Amino acid sequence: MKATTLVSLASLLILTCLGVLANWASGSKTPFPNDWKNWSLVTTPLVKVGGLPGCDADVGHLPQIYQATVATYCGLRPEGPGKVSVRVRPSMQGTYKERSGNFADGTNLILHLEELKVFLVTGHIDTKPVYGVYSEDGKDLMTPSGPLSHEVCANCHTGYQAFCINGQCGVAR
Repeated sequence: MKATTLVSLASLLILTCLGVLANWASGSKTPFPNDWKNWSLVTTPLVKVGGLPGCDADVGHLPQIYQATVATYCGLRPEGPGKVSVRVRPSMQGTYKERSGNFADGTNLILHLEELKVFLVTGHIDTKPVYGVYSEDGKDLMTPSGPLSHEVCANCHTGYQAFCINGQCGVAR
């Protein structure tokens, strides 16, 4: 009887641990920025044009990073994500402007898809970029696969080194 109870408890513990790991693997890797309204709004070429183009736009003449961005975000809404804004944690303003990639640990950058009320966030742990996806009210929207997955974020943010440094993407360097 005791052996059966121990096996049952061990099985339950293993399943619980696997569930926690699966949840961690699919969830955002950087915390929700509760104070996001106090973060610095920055002007970028993307913000200047008002947002990402619709999914029917011909972006074949643009650099591959922009083509990939439009393709990814069109997976969220067929007409495209619409108006965007970019916010930077106030203490990271200098690092953002320098484009040095020397961000402190924590959530540092937000791409706000305003019409979708979604935040695509970049944070850092031990100087390495990590990503998260949240609704404006803090609900974790990161998924194990698809356009809102950590893998998609990481592939784009590391796959275009002419445009991205340590998780911060922008114009060609």
